[in-house]
Amino acid sequence: MFFTLLVAVVFSIAFDPAANPTLAREIAGGILWVGLLFAASTALNSSWNHETQNQVLDAHRLSPSAPSAFFLGKALANFVFVAVVELVLAPVFTIFFNLHPLGDTRWLWLIMPFGTWALVVNGTFFAALGLRTRNREMLLPLVLIPFSIPALLGVVQATTSVITGEFEPDLWVRLIIAFDVIFTTVSLLLFAVVLHAE
Repeated sequence: MFFTLLVAVVFSIAFDPAANPTLAREIAGGILWVGLLFAASTALNSSWNHETQNQVLDAHRLSPSAPSAFFLGKALANFVFVAVVELVLAPVFTIFFNLHPLGDTRWLWLIMPFGTWALVVNGTFFAALGLRTRNREMLLPLVLIPFSIPALLGVVQATTSVITGEFEPDLWVRLIIAFDVIFTTVSLLLFAVVLHAE
């Protein structure tokens, strides 16, 4: 959260949104999602720390519950944490960038959760995949960012177009939802392999 707040402050100083509100609208969406991406990476790395201690992961392997249920619970918990960061960050961005969106801001209530889930579901899976590596803090962003490029493209374009008043819901919202469905399904199906890997 502190990192994303720092991003908002630094970029608002660098671009002086009060002097150029049009530029502020065009860049605010991208800067917002860059901050959320790195905040999510930090949160996702630390979310598996408890499972690496006292053989907790071994206990999960022996549990009769489905591995997909374990993964879904972890992903939902991570989603809540990142959503709290968003709820704090959104008003801060509005103030620091002096934003007066020209489009229908109700679309953001759809774009933000679906975009957040796209980052979280991938990040949770790849963080689990890197549990046995030495430098997992460095590995997660290297793997997460390339795989999340379609979702990032969709959420940045959709958020920016809502703020600038040029929003076309068909393309970007469909891209984000399709990404969520595909990667959630793949992660649920493959998590058992990750959980039981040696």
